Amino acid sequence: MPGYFARMGRRALLRSRARVDRFKLASRSDVRARLMRDDVIADAVQRHADENGTPQHDAWLRVDGYIREIVPFFNVVAYYQVGYRAAGWLLHLFYRTSVDFEDARAKERLPRDAVLVYVMNHRSNADYILVSYALAGQVAISYAVGEWARAFPLELAFKAFGSYFIRRRYREPLYHAVLERYVQLITREGVTQGIFVEGGLTRDGKLRAPKVGLFDYVLGIGRDPAYAARLHVVPVAVNYDRVLEDRSLLRELEAAGGGRRPSRRSQAYEVGRYVTWNVTRMLFRRWKRYGRAAVVVGTPVPLLSWYAAHPDLFDMDRPARLAQVQQLCDEMLRRVGLLIPVTPVPLTCAAIQSFQSDFIVRADLLARIDEMRAVLGELNARVLSGDNGAEEILARAWRMLRMRRVMAEEGRGFLVLPRGRPLISYYANSVAHLLGPYVSSVQARDALPFEASFGVSPVPLASGSERGIQ
Repeated sequence: MPGYFARMGRRALLRSRARVDRFKLASRSDVRARLMRDDVIADAVQRHADENGTPQHDAWLRVDGYIREIVPFFNVVAYYQVGYRAAGWLLHLFYRTSVDFEDARAKERLPRDAVLVYVMNHRSNADYILVSYALAGQVAISYAVGEWARAFPLELAFKAFGSYFIRRRYREPLYHAVLERYVQLITREGVTQGIFVEGGLTRDGKLRAPKVGLFDYVLGIGRDPAYAARLHVVPVAVNYDRVLEDRSLLRELEAAGGGRRPSRRSQAYEVGRYVTWNVTRMLFRRWKRYGRAAVVVGTPVPLLSWYAAHPDLFDMDRPARLAQVQQLCDEMLRRVGLLIPVTPVPLTCAAIQSFQSDFIVRADLLARIDEMRAVLGELNARVLSGDNGAEEILARAWRMLRMRRVMAEEGRGFLVLPRGRPLISYYANSVAHLLGPYVSSVQARDALPFEASFGVSPVPLASGSERGIQ
């Protein structure tokens, strides 16, 4: 039986032609043994025992528990035979998917020993599936996954797919010593990682300010110049015509601003109603997909020049070092922001948002969509279905907005319904930073509560040798 599964895994790899990092196939016991012998973790155990007045044996037991919690057990069959097929089925059930590359041949020019870290924006929990599926023919990505997925059977699935778990907002130094050394171990061994640098889902559609903790752990391998030369960051941008959790995220945003948080019973009722409604539509063959789900993969950015520009990085105290890492994170997220794919619903919502009225004449809306497409073209933004013209873009968006009861058709135009304004703002915000002269008019109609967000200047990416971080 083990031989059968091994052959199945090899066949899956041959079909996908993907690169699987050798260290991902290491057993959990081997990884555990290496971490338990780590000098940095041993020092952290000593400090923990001294500061808390506990025996070192108890601290080591705590370390062992953290290792078992964090370390995955990657399974080729689970990833390529089960996960890949299930991801494809689910994505094609809900979306038309597309993958674009800023430079399709950039990866071929990388050194063979390059270590890649994919840095992404985070719009939906479907991002894990979408990006993994989009890149499955190239590489198997290991994600850092939060506590939300530590529930059966999600925990087993994510660990089998090679993802590792992290505790957000957990401050114990011993835990972070274990997590840091694990992240640095897999990075040194060439494991390709995916990091949602915002640290959580956007609740208003805008890019959130980046979090530096996990990225700082990755950069720590640069203490060795040989690893500094190998490390490359790949910006990846995702966007959707419909985010499955959009209304839930808007309610969380409202609650964070002082609004009333819905009860668990009302949330369960809404989920049940949503599932029942859509299953019924499938049974009666009235199911329609939710438009486009799009991924744009940017050009890999080598970090050697950044390390060279900060020769004393690892001699700085932690706050000073994190300030430098924050600047790098800001730059990476800026690049991600400029790669955001513009799908029909966000573009149409931005056009609607730019009018100072809830009723928009159809001809005026079409003209505004065309004007925005021209601006996006000048800024090198990726407008999906852009060659089909404003009529086709509006038609695709209208089907979704009508189904969501966001708008109604009235005479010569469209009326934004009161319940639909927050959703219009949410989707418009995802592309507003790309719209140049229309940014202020789009943001002026933003109906959402304020959330700390990351500003992105609408400046096209440099080309050629200018892409390196200085």
